[in-house]
Parts: sequence; structure tokens; C-alpha cells
Amino acid sequence: MRFLPAIDALLSSPTAKQLSAEVGLNKLTVMARQTVEILRNELRQDLNGEFSKKSLLHKAETMLRQKFEATKLQRFQRVINATGVVIHTNLGRAPLSDASKQAVFKIASGYCTLEYDLGTGKRGRRGQQAEKLLCELTGAESALIVNNCAAATFLVLSAFGAGGEAIVSRGELVEIGGDFRVPDVMAQSGTRLVEVGTTNRTKVKDFADAITENTKLLVRVHPSNFRIVGFTAMPNILELAELARAQNILLYEDAGSGALNDLSGIGLMNEPVIEHSIKAGADVVTFSGDKLLGSVQAGIIVGRSEVVEKLRKHPLYRALRVSKMCYAALAATLESYQRGKQFDEIPVLQMLSQTKDEIRRRAENFIEKSQEFKFCNFKFGLLDGTSAVGGGSAPLAQLPTALISLESDKFSVVEIEEHLRSSSPPVIARVADNKVLLDLRTISTSEINEILLVLQQIESNQSTAI
Repeated sequence: MRFLPAIDALLSSPTAKQLSAEVGLNKLTVMARQTVEILRNELRQDLNGEFSKKSLLHKAETMLRQKFEATKLQRFQRVINATGVVIHTNLGRAPLSDASKQAVFKIASGYCTLEYDLGTGKRGRRGQQAEKLLCELTGAESALIVNNCAAATFLVLSAFGAGGEAIVSRGELVEIGGDFRVPDVMAQSGTRLVEVGTTNRTKVKDFADAITENTKLLVRVHPSNFRIVGFTAMPNILELAELARAQNILLYEDAGSGALNDLSGIGLMNEPVIEHSIKAGADVVTFSGDKLLGSVQAGIIVGRSEVVEKLRKHPLYRALRVSKMCYAALAATLESYQRGKQFDEIPVLQMLSQTKDEIRRRAENFIEKSQEFKFCNFKFGLLDGTSAVGGGSAPLAQLPTALISLESDKFSVVEIEEHLRSSSPPVIARVADNKVLLDLRTISTSEINEILLVLQQIESNQSTAI
């Protein structure tokens, strides 16, 4: 134990001096204390080992660097998504367009006209530009933006359903990621849930028969992350709108993923188009900003003016509203739609619209380019496969793609995946059929060279270790 390095000695070592610039002295001191304590415990388990002051200091330096590398993996950082899951919830869902990134950097990173009217020199309305664009693109009279779609749902139910009843089909009582359940949200909002119909079949008459003097809302929920197929029936939005108007009841649709265009042409069937819901007569519609819309996390509310303006004045709105960063990025995304350039400028739509032949050509170019790196430990192949939309959107959609298989005589599949995940930048790959697979649908052109450099670094590190 007398050979254990002192904390000051470890902090004065070449390794610690190198790490100090990255983590700072305070954090490094904490890590050094933890390292020495771990080393002390190890020595207690190895009482017969032979050690010297020099060898223990060297071991402590190695452990300190390992702790630093483990800490790096826990940082919030950029990754390369090679999984082929376009709207990958664990990886941040929709990547931002160049215009959105520039808007955040140039406009929202400093002082901006968040709530200031340049024309009058007085206080302006928060999020006015993004809301105006939403109205123009959906045909709604008014719009409001909160921090996610769950918040939008909670706000609508709290404002219009509290103390009353909301009728919803049993087939739409969904649970999405993170144990978020529609019935639970209704209960928290003070709205009493009235279930009608059956799991697979619900009719307009079921809604009509359930209406009482306590009914505040008819609710339609898009089952984003699952589908019931076969002997099924659900009333369409037009039928529900006619019933709601006849009974003077509010019709609310939670549209989920939030498509502003009909995406059936690229294989995404049955995703509700917000404009169609508004035209059909929905009083208020909510949807996500970071799914099929292709922007930042946001809960978007559109509908009739008197409905949306009541939500704007509700006390909950202030707790749920978004920051200037969100308004800037969202407005820039919506401007791409307004110009008709969404499929050229918004990454999610670009990825979803890529054909299998286009991806195959890119994959062939990737494999050809890999030959320039003269890899000794990696072999590349080309396979047919499918990509996923992700984010609970279009669960039945199978997007044909071409996959690059990555194999090695030196590394196991588990080791390849781990090396990629631990690299800089981390590359998140897919593992299937005992192969590591890269799907270029979710890999940008600029990231291809980065992946090849990562593989080169993995080989280099292995050679150094040997």
C-alpha cells in the first residue's frame, strides 16, 4: 500500500497533464481520487502481487485514461446514424436542415425579435412567424407551438375536457414510447375517458350513442406506432366532424407524426395529412415537429381561431411554451415547405424519398472508395434490405434499401459494433444475421469519408495494441 501513488503525484503525471486541458483540474482531481481508491481496492484483493512505486503509478495513469475515455462516451455528442432508421428516437429523431441550423446559429443564438415588433417598437407575439407559416401550410385559422406533442395533447384536454367527458375509440387508446399512454394523459388533465366500439371495429353510431350532457370532446387518435389489420372499421374524420357539429361538441384529432404532404408516393401510406384534417372539419389538431415534418422537437397545435386562442390564454401554455431556438429552427423548416423545396432541403424527406437504386449506387461507391484505404482487417459486401421510418411513424412501411455488410477475420461482430460505437465520431450500426450492417439511407455524403477514417483508426489502434 505504501507504493500507492499520491493524488498530487498522479495529477503531475504526463497523462494527467494531457487530460487536464480537456476536463479541467477540478474534475481531473475527482477522477484521480476515484482511480487511486479503485487501485487500493484491487491491491487488497491481490496481497501476494509484486509491485513498485513506478509500476503502480503507471497503472494509475492507464486507469485514469480509461476513466476519461468512459466519461467521453457519456457526453451529449453527435453520432453517425448508420442504422437506416430515419426518425431514430434514441438518436434525436429528425436531423435539422441547413437552413434550420443557420437560423439557430445566426438568429436565435443572440438577441432576436422573439417577442418584439420592429414595426411598432413594442412587444410582439411570441412565435408569430412560425405560427403564420403553419396556418398557410395547413389551412388552419390559428396555430400554437408547445414543447412536444404530449404537451399539446395535455393542453387541449386540460382546456376543453377538464370536468367533462371525452369519447374515443377503444382501437385508438394507444401507448407510445416511454410508457406514454393516452388514457393516463386524459386522467391527468381531469377529463373522464369514455371508450366506445371494440378494439378492431368502431362506428360513428358508437360515438353518437355515447354522447351525454357531460361530453366535451370527440377524440380521434392516430395509431402512429401500430396497425390493426383485417376485419376493421373506424369512422373517418369527416364523419366525426359532422357528428360533432350536429351536437355542438369539439372534435380533436391527435395526428401524431404530422405530415404536411401526402407521402404515399414514397411508400408511407395512411399517414394523416394535417391540411386534410382541417378541411374535413377538425376543430383542433395536434402533431409532432420532429417526425415527418422534419424539424425540432415541438408540439404543434392548429385549428379554429377561438379554440387555439383559448389555449394561448390557458395558464398551462406558459409552462409548455418553447424557446427561441425552437421557433427559429421550425420557421426555417416551414419556409422550405412554403417554397416547395421540402424534398430538396429537409433531411428526413430526402432520406425517405431515396430509392433503392440510388442507395445501391452510393453503397457501390463507398465500397470502391474503401479500396483506397487498403484495409487489412475489414471486408465489405453488398446486401438487399429494408430501412425503417422510425419515430412511431408508418410502422408497416418497408423502404427497400441496399446494405453494406462489414466483416472481419480479426474482430468479432460484437467487437466491430463496439469499436464503431466507441469511435470519434461514434458510428451507430445495425447488427443482423451475424453481420454488422451500414445503411446509407441515413448516412450523408459528407459522413462516408468519416466512417472510412473511423475504420482506419480502428485498424491502426489494433496494430498499435499488438
